[in-house]
Parts: sequence; C-alpha cells; structure tokens
Amino acid sequence: MYVLATAGHVDHGKSTLVNALTGMEPDRWAEERKRGLTIDLGFAWATLPSGRELAFVDVPGHEKFLANMLAGVGPAPIVCLVVAADKGWQAQSSDHRDAITALGITRGLVVITRADLAPESLPATEAQVRAELRGTPLADAPVLTVSATTGDGLDELVATLDAVTAEAPAPDSEARLRLWVDRAFTIKGAGTVVTGTLTAGTLRTGDRLRLVGETSDEATAVRGLQSRNSSAEVVAPSARVAVNLREVAADEIHRGDALITDDAWPIVEIIDVRRTMGQLLDEGVHGLMLHIGTAAVPVHMRPFDGDHARLTLERPLPLQVTDRIVLRSPGSRNVFAGVVILDVDPPGLSRRGAGTRRALELTDRPETGDILAEVARRGAVERARLVRFGLTIPDAVEGVDEIAGGWLVHRPTLEKWVTAARSTVKAKLAAEPLAAGVPEKALAEELRRFEPPLPNSGGQELVSAIASRAGLETVKGMVRPPGHTADLGPAEAGVAELERRLAANPFAAPEADDLRELRLGVRELAVAERAGRLLRLGDGVVVSPRTPAQAMRLLAGLDQPFTTSAARKALGTTRRVVIPLLEYLDGRGWTRRIDNTSREVVR
Repeated sequence: MYVLATAGHVDHGKSTLVNALTGMEPDRWAEERKRGLTIDLGFAWATLPSGRELAFVDVPGHEKFLANMLAGVGPAPIVCLVVAADKGWQAQSSDHRDAITALGITRGLVVITRADLAPESLPATEAQVRAELRGTPLADAPVLTVSATTGDGLDELVATLDAVTAEAPAPDSEARLRLWVDRAFTIKGAGTVVTGTLTAGTLRTGDRLRLVGETSDEATAVRGLQSRNSSAEVVAPSARVAVNLREVAADEIHRGDALITDDAWPIVEIIDVRRTMGQLLDEGVHGLMLHIGTAAVPVHMRPFDGDHARLTLERPLPLQVTDRIVLRSPGSRNVFAGVVILDVDPPGLSRRGAGTRRALELTDRPETGDILAEVARRGAVERARLVRFGLTIPDAVEGVDEIAGGWLVHRPTLEKWVTAARSTVKAKLAAEPLAAGVPEKALAEELRRFEPPLPNSGGQELVSAIASRAGLETVKGMVRPPGHTADLGPAEAGVAELERRLAANPFAAPEADDLRELRLGVRELAVAERAGRLLRLGDGVVVSPRTPAQAMRLLAGLDQPFTTSAARKALGTTRRVVIPLLEYLDGRGWTRRIDNTSREVVR
C-alpha cells in the first residue's frame, strides 16, 4: 500500500475528488456532510491498475483547521495538491504549499479540479500553479486537469498516481517503529484501537511497544491489526493501519501520541534546529507551535541566528536527527518556518556567548549529522546511542576509534585518557608498593576529571580498553603493569612461611597469635590475597587458594549428604576452619546445604 494526503484551499474539491477515485465518502462526521466542509481527517482507499493499493488521507482546507491539515499531511510520504479551476490559487493554497515544503515531502502531484466549471481558465490556472510552486519540492510535479463531476481526466489521473507510486522509494520495513496516532477509540469486545500512517517498520500481532503521549508513557502490546478494514497478522509500510492495543485505555490516548519500538528512540524535550524555509528565526518570535507527524506541541524558541535555534518542547517527543518540523505562531493560520533537527541531545548553554558559539558549530553541520562532532563533544559515546539519535555511522570516521565493543572515542581524547591512565597507575604504585594495582573504579573517577570526562556509563569494558591502550593489564578489577606483583617488603618472609605451612597441612589455618608472630596484619594479608598467594575465608581464617579444591576432593568421597562433623573429621581440622570453609564452598555452588545439619556435593 502507498499513502497519499490531499492538500489545498477549502472548497476546491478535495473530498469530491477522493470520492470519485475510491467510491468512498471521506467525510466521517455528520456535521461535515451537513455543512459540505471537511473539518477533520478523512480516509479512503482504492486499488490502482497495477494492483498497488493507494490509501488517501483527506485533510481540511479551511484556515481554521490548519492543525488538522498538518496532522494529516505530516506522516504522509506522498501529497496531492488540489487547486480549483474556477477559483485559482488562493490563500490556503499557499499555506498548504508552505507546509508541504516545511515537511520536506518531495513526492506528489497537482490536480486542477472543476475543469468543467471554467475550461477557459485552465491554461492560466496551470501557469499560476507552476509559478507558485517554483523553488518548492513540487516544482516539477505532474499537473493534471480533471472534473470529478463529469469524470473527464480521471483515467489519466489514476495512471499518473500509478506512476508516482511506482517511482516512490521502497519504505524500510526493518526500521524501528514510530507510528503517529491520528485517532483513538474503543470497539466493544475488542477494546482500544488507534489508527495512523505506517511509513517505516513493520507491525505484528503480539508486538510489545511503548506509547509516548500527551498524558501517558507506558508499555503496551498489539492485540490485533487491520488495514483497509481487513484483519492482518502483519502490516508493512507504507500503509494505513488500525492497531488494537492491550493494557491502555482509549481516553488516555490523544492525536499526536506515538507508538514506538521501545528503547529505540530518544524521547527529547530540547532540540537544536536549522531553518529550511520561512521567516528568519531571530525575528523576535519565541512562543510557537511545533508540528511533526500528527503531534502539535507548544515550544519556546531560543534563536542563535536567523537560521539556527534551540527549541524547548512543552512535552517530550520521540524525535531524531533529519526530522522535518513545521513551526507556526499559535494564533496564526500561516506557517512561520520549516526546520530540520540537527541535534536531539544538545550541549548546555551556560556561558556568556554560548549561543553565538553554538550557531557557528551548527552552521557547517550536515543535516544528516556530524559523527566526529558528536563523538568529540562527549569524548566517548556508544554507537547504539548515536543510532538511536537517527545518525548513520560509516565504517570509518576520521579522528574516531571504536573500542570495547561499540564505544566510539575521539582519538585525541583517547590519547589523553591513555596517558592519564599510565601516569595514574605509575604514581599510585610508587606511593603504595603494597598495592596490587589501581581499582578500575578509582581509575574511572580519575579519568572523569578531564574535559570531556569519561562517561558515567563507561563501565569496566571501556576502562579496560583504555588501560590496554596504555600498556596495562586488568586482573580481578585491578589495573596494573603486566607482571606486576605487590612488593610485600618485610612481610614477604612471613607470607612465604605461611605458604610452606599450608602446603604441608592445607586445613591447619593459622591462629591469630601465629599471624602476629609472622608479622602479618590485615593490610599484609589483603595484599597477599590480591596477589593470589593466600585466601581469607572470614572470621580471621586464612588458607591457601588451593585449599577449597583440596577440600572438595575429600568431601566428594563422603556418604552424601554429610554433616559438618563428618566434614571436619574428613579434613582433620576444627570447627573454626570447617564452618567458613563450607560456607565458601556453598557460595561457589560446589556444595549445597540441605538443612541445618547436612550438605551435599553438587555433582
């Protein structure tokens, strides 16, 4: 299916044309039919000679209903601009043309209707249309002349619609989903249903989605699907679709809400934009309405210059870089400007002159985004995060390295972090010879002192990768030079003697007096344990790192289950040693407690 939205001045025959093409009445409300005036969105569909399905979204043309018109045209990939032969180009013709331009819709056609009422004016009307569309995306669009009343020109129009849809690029059925809701209602026995224009992604029965809206932000699921009044298990783009939802009430959903793939979109309130058409952004207007998809949200604009500004939304929306937006003054019936989103995660602006500097940064930024700038500002950023922003990341970016399984790092910043990691570890070990290394968390905190800082979300993988670049190794959470062992100094003799005793009798853990005699305090024991030479079990019990495995060989030979007393006798040790040793084995999952008195070896 392909989706096409109408556009054009009120009473120029848009709904009549849709009816003639589809045999369906797009005006849904009795008030619309009574007044002969489209007030809200209407829907119809037809099958083209090629077999392609074409769905129509009919929009109101009256100036009072520009917001409704934008909700219909906003998600549509193709547009049909209608101008009546007997009335010519009029005010809302210009407004709708500007909206189409602002939204970046590049595919469409123009239909001059009511040809039977003013045949003598057709050449002049077409010339006027061509002049008004000069410099817009529809400048080279086909212009056809029809009469929905007599049927003249309808066959040629249908053939042209077939050609326009044939040339339309295939939508991405694998893309993340963002379905802008245009209606929500309840069907008895089915529950909540929403409708919208599916332009990318695929909907399937059972899909888990997120509803982001005016009053809700919650998980939901697809209970059922319909397209063209027929049930479906799967709906691919482009299509008009009705979605039966679970776990959400219809009165909680509004036009402008969006169904999205969860965790795939940034939900944002602040964006930086570039003007694509319309008035200069620094002409003194700050309170505007933002239109995208079916959403209309008040925004505050902070201009940087005539072409760049920051928009702060009254409520968050799922947006991405390259999204096209219409801005209009709340009381105006005209388009103020069209803008394109350049940044959905812009930096703070707290210093004097920050707005001027930001304008300079944005001036040379491509509309598709600047990967180097995004990475350089943050120092490091996960590839998946930039993809959520809507950026396309090439295999290689000059000045950017990819490390640690998906972290994109600015090369000069990485070099700074590497140098800092190397010097930090060297200084720490020089000051504390007994240390087994620098804890990863401590090294991360040190790297967060830089500008830009190491990201707070940069976990063990990122720190380990930086350490590796610095020629360091990470062992048990400690960063150190390769082959580094803690210098036990005077404690070396005591540790060596304790190792000799435990090698002879692994279950004869030293008493406190023995440790004092060997001059082994808490600090020395901790260093020896980090070096892998001793193992502390708790309650002051110190054994060899090999002791647990040696115990398991003896315990496995006991009748199962076994008691603590039987284990003590088998190991030839005391309750002081056997209880923390058995608890250690339980914690490793090597043994399993059955009740208060017995355990068994886990086979």
